[in-house]
Amino acid sequence: MLTGKQKRFLRAEAHHLKPIFQVGKIGVNDNMIEQIGEALEKRELLKVSVLQNCMEDKDAVAEQIADGTEAHIVQIIGNQIVLYKESKENKQLRLP
Repeated sequence: MLTGKQKRFLRAEAHHLKPIFQVGKIGVNDNMIEQIGEALEKRELLKVSVLQNCMEDKDAVAEQIADGTEAHIVQIIGNQIVLYKESKENKQLRLP
């Protein structure tokens, strides 16, 4: 679990990032979870955008992705989900 201090740090780091995945009408599928998992391994921190036409609640979408990729939900703001997962090979962020 992330501490408040770590979440604050990650929110600041994620501020300038653009969402690289979008969840639309079909919701979350295995292929998407696999791709997000690979992207998290490379980047550690990323944003996912939940589109207006998504039938599922953004909190449920965030949970599904986090469970599938074993990532931490840093924050859900508006229609964007910020996810963090420590990389095994490409460590870039040092958590406080």
